[in-house]
Amino acid sequence: LALPLSRLPDPRRLQQASATKSEIKPIEVEDLLGRPQRVLDRSELERMIAGKRVLVTGAGGTIGSELVRQIAAFRPSHLALLDNAEYQLYLIDLAMEESWPSLSRAAILGDVRDRVRIDQVLAREKPALVFHAAAFKHVPLVEANPNEGVLTNVVGTRVVADAAIAAGV
Repeated sequence: LALPLSRLPDPRRLQQASATKSEIKPIEVEDLLGRPQRVLDRSELERMIAGKRVLVTGAGGTIGSELVRQIAAFRPSHLALLDNAEYQLYLIDLAMEESWPSLSRAAILGDVRDRVRIDQVLAREKPALVFHAAAFKHVPLVEANPNEGVLTNVVGTRVVADAAIAAGV
């Protein structure tokens, strides 16, 4: 169902009269990003990923699973999928089996907060690249559970970054 989305001007700029049709504008990506959209250089991405071992954290999530799909198209030599949500990890692994059956991959259950586990994963998988997408992204849930948000989004990011540096990624 494709519905067009539009926006009114900034309410502070509205005058007494209602907005005219010319003031109602379609929503652009830049409106959501708060900056100009950047066009990805696909050839540069292919040079970066092709033939390399790649690890994606949060591989079963909305952003992580899309990263996995796009990375697979650039033909890495191996793709490691890491997530702490077993069913979501199963689903993206199944999707990879269906779409990229010959792609070497590993589905790994693990939590980015667990330094020992992340060190083990990096030692075993030996990635050249790590795409870190593991995070809690649903703002109302994170606001209601701030400790968990900080542990995953802050501490987990630090664990992954430190482990990647230690492993020479």
